[in-house]
Amino acid sequence: MTVDLLVGVCLGYVVLMFIVAFAADRAALRGRVRWLDSPVVYTLSLSVYCSAWTFFGAVGYATRSGLEFATIYLGPTVIFCGAWWGLRRLVRVSRMHHVTSVADLVSARFGKSNPLAALVTLIGVMAATPYIALQLQSVSLSFRAFTVEPDSASQGGTALWVASGLALFTILFGTRNLAADERHHGVVTAIALEALVKLIAFLALGIFVVWGLADGPMDIVARIAHATATDPDLAAGWQLQPDRWTALIVVSGIAVVTLPRMFQVMVVEAADEDRLRVAGWAFPAYLFAMSLFVLPIAIVGRELLPAGSNPDLFVLSLPLSQGQNALALLVFLGGFSAATSMVVMSAIALATMISNHWLVPLWLWMRRRPDVGDAEDLGEFVLNARRLAILAVVGGGWVYHQASGGSAALAAMGLVAFTGVAQVFPAMLGGLLWRGATRTGAYAGVGTGLVLWTVLIFLPSVGIGALPRYPAGVDSLAGSIALSMGANILAFLILSLTSFPDPVERLQGLSFVHAVEPDAPGRSGSGSARGAESLLALSRRIWGADPALRFFQAEAVAQGKSGFLPDLTPRFLTRLERRLAGSVGAATAHAMIGRVGGGSGLSVSDLMEVAGEASRAKEEARRLETARAELARTAMQLREANEKLTELSVQKDSFLGQVSHELRTPMTSLRAFSELLKLPDLPEADRSRFASIIHDETARLTRLLNDLLDLSVLESGQVRLGISAANLHDLIDRALDAASSSGPGRDFTIDRDLPGEHLPVLTDTDRLLQVLINIISNARKYCDAPRPELRIRARRRPDRTTEIDFIDNGSGIDPDRQALIFEKFSRLNDPMRAGGAGLGLAICREIMTALGGSITYLPGQGGAAFRVTLPRRPPTMRRDGDAAAGAGR
Repeated sequence: MTVDLLVGVCLGYVVLMFIVAFAADRAALRGRVRWLDSPVVYTLSLSVYCSAWTFFGAVGYATRSGLEFATIYLGPTVIFCGAWWGLRRLVRVSRMHHVTSVADLVSARFGKSNPLAALVTLIGVMAATPYIALQLQSVSLSFRAFTVEPDSASQGGTALWVASGLALFTILFGTRNLAADERHHGVVTAIALEALVKLIAFLALGIFVVWGLADGPMDIVARIAHATATDPDLAAGWQLQPDRWTALIVVSGIAVVTLPRMFQVMVVEAADEDRLRVAGWAFPAYLFAMSLFVLPIAIVGRELLPAGSNPDLFVLSLPLSQGQNALALLVFLGGFSAATSMVVMSAIALATMISNHWLVPLWLWMRRRPDVGDAEDLGEFVLNARRLAILAVVGGGWVYHQASGGSAALAAMGLVAFTGVAQVFPAMLGGLLWRGATRTGAYAGVGTGLVLWTVLIFLPSVGIGALPRYPAGVDSLAGSIALSMGANILAFLILSLTSFPDPVERLQGLSFVHAVEPDAPGRSGSGSARGAESLLALSRRIWGADPALRFFQAEAVAQGKSGFLPDLTPRFLTRLERRLAGSVGAATAHAMIGRVGGGSGLSVSDLMEVAGEASRAKEEARRLETARAELARTAMQLREANEKLTELSVQKDSFLGQVSHELRTPMTSLRAFSELLKLPDLPEADRSRFASIIHDETARLTRLLNDLLDLSVLESGQVRLGISAANLHDLIDRALDAASSSGPGRDFTIDRDLPGEHLPVLTDTDRLLQVLINIISNARKYCDAPRPELRIRARRRPDRTTEIDFIDNGSGIDPDRQALIFEKFSRLNDPMRAGGAGLGLAICREIMTALGGSITYLPGQGGAAFRVTLPRRPPTMRRDGDAAAGAGR
């Protein structure tokens, strides 16, 4: 088999993964996530645990140490079968707090401490970098097994190309946007497919070995007995060591929860905790299938392959030695899948941790106070930080691979990574089960464990020093694990018992331990509409304009303030912070809300009261809180309705006065100048001038009467629509031409996305033009910027509705007046400033209702901003008692 063929197969496989990931992302964007969230896909994605270390290394491990390889499978099996209820609780609490990583979980539990999260991130990076190097090493060795040139430079080139491709794939599908839940449907679906490939490949090889090269299971048992009886070194290596087995099972079980990539797929990517009902038995079954043929492959490979063959490559060397090239290629793809899925998911998880807990906090510290009016897009900064982190993580693995020269030291990095991330487990478990656990204790435990793990295990694994010697009968690795974990737990317990948590920490402890979602009772923020607009602007920079606006509108409706921005209540600030935490981490979200929203801390007395109520009368307190909130919402609605009616009454009086003035003025002019026209000796020039004045005043009177009649017809529901197809780009062109007469002397800039405007629409074009002209004319009249600019953007939504945004760069409309802009009797400026009766936006609202769409004001956009929404098809209108669907007028 040629190298060119092998490279071609790899490229084709990678292209397939790209297609699968792209299709899954498109399906998720369109809301078709039911099959993406299925328990089968979720369970298969957990197979990212089975990296190249288990696919290739398990056989080499079994060759050297017999059944000890099974410990890396027994640990996760015990966790999923015996403690799956605890995993469900972990997922529930993590989803409740919008946790984005294992570092974010620890940080959120212990007072949203970012330095603690940064420390956990450091452990993750230290443990994962050599582990990623191991994956690149496995791919390089796999290529080497198919070639005759054992060229190290060639191996380095292979590793570089693989690392570059994986970094590109991860950036494309892992950093496309900042979702509030940090889920990556495309990557997870591709990993689920890779799980099937590596399982099928390993089972196919096992069946070939047991029934093709041997005479069945009994023959395999006989070969194992003969090998151990004739080889004393092998028999000694296969002896059971209880202390070592116990230590390896424990750290393997812990690693399945604390490894960044496993936490990502098991917790962050989970739609809900019910996925674990199936995974509780299906994932152990998957691990059993992956381990079923490890011993047969190891023992047959040892017998049939030449002495000195690398046992880590038995899975490839065996079929190649028997001329089974197709099977060898399938096994190669299985190992390639195991390596790539681990690197991709590790890069995503570590990049999220690095950006959320290193880069973004550094940015906040440098900025001191984020200016939401700044042109810099915070969401884009976070995405770029993650892309940079992905390159750093994958590149660091390649650099480590090159620096180590692919040495045998890499073979032990799987267990080294397991023991490293295990140092986070005491703080994680204690935080979930013990309210007395404190941030100080977590710092002490994690820090102590990190130092001892580095000295006793990590540095010896890379050739700096050696594993310490322990009393006779105690395995060196098991002793180091016990010492580091024991000191970690002891420091955590002692410092937690001797320190007192702050209020935020105690509130988070209550939420995590009891799995409840309390609001922060002592938290307050600026209650002004400007404060809400600042938070909306911040959210827009992270999530994007539409998701942020939908969240704020939903919160306003829940407060009984439809059409307004929500009040900065403790409940709202807590919900906003947790939603932001899903994108930038709990600690960073807490810092942003505190700086931009002006939130203040909790008092100890408030916290004690919450804790007492939660334990004594939680249900009763919830019922009373619901009733109180309902009464407050009702009172607020009545108060706002009364204020609105009062304002409308004043506006109505002003409107009637304005209308009477507008009617009287042209009528007086008509009468006066018509009398003058009767004079017999009137010069011809004056006669022509007076006739022109009469014509202009008649047109003015006609416009006013047309507005009044339009509004009356629209409100009565008797409007006739002429439905036709048109290009939205052409309609906007016509509207701009028609509105140019309003303020023609101003240098007014129009910013358009011309390709995006070419959208077919089915509507009453004349009525829609009336709306567009009114909005553009208002912008030209009232935009008070020194260099006025109107930005027009059109787009088609996934539900096939069409949205057109008109945003100017003026000072906008005062938040206290935004609820009145579409009312009939409302004038937001001095009635004497401009002509007309102020009916334009009221008419626009009625027209859009008749067309089945809407016109809304968008707050927090910097200037005055309006959104016109058109349905996919206009509604069926009833005209003159007959149901019609849009015939021409």
